[in-house]
Amino acid sequence: MADKFDPYREALVMETKTIWPDGIGPADAAEKRRLAQRLHAAPKECAELEYVRLTTGFCRQITVTEKDLKELP
Repeated sequence: MADKFDPYREALVMETKTIWPDGIGPADAAEKRRLAQRLHAAPKECAELEYVRLTTGFCRQITVTEKDLKELP
């Protein structure tokens, strides 16, 4: 289930993870990394954002959607 953007949790993000569902995004790994960096730079705009609790803080997990790629900042 997607979370809402949370400034408190954002301050405690220690890791990031990007999930690429089958059929979404480019096949090139370098391009996926570049797009993932752009998505994580604007997490408030992502449709499927989740904060996963870690011992030391949170992991921001973004599941990429077609909408995210079309509206990339």
